[in-house]
Amino acid sequence: MPESRRTVLSAAHKRLDDFRQQGRVQAGSLIISVFGDAILPRGSRIWLGSLIRLLKPLELNERLVRTAVFRLAKEEWLRTEPYGRRTDYLLTPSGQRRFEEASRHIYASSAPLWDRRWRLIVTVGELTPKEREALRSALFWQGFGTLGGDCYVHPSADLSAAFDALLAEGLADLLGRLKPLLAADAQFANAASDVVMVNGAWNLERLAGVYGGFVDCYQPVLNALRSEAGGDVDDETAFLLRVLLIHDYRRLLLRDPELPDVLLPTDWPGQKARLLCKELYRRLLAPSERHLDSHLQLANGEIPPATALIHERFREDDPLGNDRG
Repeated sequence: MPESRRTVLSAAHKRLDDFRQQGRVQAGSLIISVFGDAILPRGSRIWLGSLIRLLKPLELNERLVRTAVFRLAKEEWLRTEPYGRRTDYLLTPSGQRRFEEASRHIYASSAPLWDRRWRLIVTVGELTPKEREALRSALFWQGFGTLGGDCYVHPSADLSAAFDALLAEGLADLLGRLKPLLAADAQFANAASDVVMVNGAWNLERLAGVYGGFVDCYQPVLNALRSEAGGDVDDETAFLLRVLLIHDYRRLLLRDPELPDVLLPTDWPGQKARLLCKELYRRLLAPSERHLDSHLQLANGEIPPATALIHERFREDDPLGNDRG
């Protein structure tokens, strides 16, 4: 085996082994990542037996996968469709909408632009401690930071979507005590700056550490693939790496308020993580798709082809794309 291929496989297998050796695996979360990344572009459905086989090399056993998809069906992410003695699992319409919304964030090539206005949600009525915590948690997952206990802020969030999310979380009773506002900076000379506001609303130091961990985890794999012309991995390994890459990156973005670059510190590690994810994903795409062409199967035995959607990911030119730091 050429030395370059051994180097690539060593870096790839280290990441896979680290995953296999970790403690309890959240199988449902991993399966959500697989559906959104690999199954959505192929018709949003898969035979359960095929899903079990695809995930077996990650040491997710059959019982764990079956239990996880059953729970996802109860939570209305998935639905079932029998075909003889076999069963396909499909995304529900609401599950597909959630995946499509998430995809716009996961596969974006650059940070959002900013119109220099702040989106605020202010509490204008009394909330119990339980209601306050439920509101804080729901808005956290929408990217909002908190100023004090009664004001939630974000520079670019969709306020209508945020209220829809509160409805979906069963918090309709709170809406009459919340005031959504769109605010412009009055730019008084001695007033607090936008950066001060950001530092008060979000713990960027903690998030930077998490991004740094992501880069440390996947940079060796990317470096190995870059090291020699034609450096590559086998199709199955490429698929497994792609699954973990997008799973880890998706979970990162759940914690990230996705602030515009102008509000972030210089050399923000989230930018490096985005570029790393983009390049590594594109290097893994062709071999991982070959693996799916052979192994992603429907209950009727068909292998659904990938749609053009798969080639639209990380597609846009990125002004940071030449940075290989």
